[in-house]
Amino acid sequence: MASEPHEPSGHGYRRRRGLIALAALIAASGILISNCGGSRNNNANGQADAIANQNGEPTLIAQKDPVIPEINVAAALPVPLYGVTIDDISELPAIIESLRRLARKPTARIVFDETVGPAYYRKPAIQMAAVSYLMGEILDSAYVRRLSVKGYLNRTTRYLDSMGEVIHIWEIGNEVNGEWLGRTADVVAKISGAFDLVKARGKTTAMTLYYSEDCWARRANEMFTWTEANIPDRMRKGLDYVFISYYEEDCNELRPNWPAVFARLAALFPNSKIGFGEIGSSDPDRKAELLTRYYTMKIDQANYVGGYFWWYYREDMVPWTEPLWQTLNSAIQAQ
Repeated sequence: MASEPHEPSGHGYRRRRGLIALAALIAASGILISNCGGSRNNNANGQADAIANQNGEPTLIAQKDPVIPEINVAAALPVPLYGVTIDDISELPAIIESLRRLARKPTARIVFDETVGPAYYRKPAIQMAAVSYLMGEILDSAYVRRLSVKGYLNRTTRYLDSMGEVIHIWEIGNEVNGEWLGRTADVVAKISGAFDLVKARGKTTAMTLYYSEDCWARRANEMFTWTEANIPDRMRKGLDYVFISYYEEDCNELRPNWPAVFARLAALFPNSKIGFGEIGSSDPDRKAELLTRYYTMKIDQANYVGGYFWWYYREDMVPWTEPLWQTLNSAIQAQ
């Protein structure tokens, strides 16, 4: 166990490709960013937007949103959820085709990049909604500590304003008990405030915890210990989904007793649907086995909904002719 707070090694690796691809997309699209982090001309989506400052406040007013097709974000999503994570929306036609060809309608979790405003994602999300349900991750855990509480809530409001009629599930906090997110009081204020904002609009909420049995840096951040001490009662009773993020390679290759873990989670969140909110591996030799093992996992818990949300979907399964796409599709069909 580490002696200092840290972001697990797999997390650092899994984000590098998306950030590099974003830079390439910006260059290719003629999107201009000032040297001092100023506003962005989002030509790709035909809308103006801005990179948020520490308070999450835009410095440029967005243009009128495009007209959207009928998307029933209030409808209950079918069970189980067949989740995948989209951390990079470049090559959008190939992403959409990959999602469309899956044997079951997936739920695509869009990671909203920390430097990009909602206008960048709106049109792509509308197109993706034609072939998948959508979950929006307000901010990845790696960047939560960089925003103030006010900034986090401003960011949540901006995304709700722009995409409230597009996103089915709002992930109000990602890996919330991770030691790398910053001061616990600030983290709780951010996620509880975001929860209140989403619920006030009648939208569906999700929260993702980080499973850290025997691999925490601080005992207080162990998933159940942290949850019991810090999640407000209104969230325990009111969250629609509670998910677990887990990377075996970040936790001593441990294979937890998942039925026992989810039974305990269900007791803490009796009204919530539960499942996996993020899994993956940076090891090419392990990916197929992990995909098959997790996506075919059986958990005898009434409110278990699956999920999984493989982090590397954009990298591993786009285009759909990639071998791991077939691995995932076969696992989905086996459920």
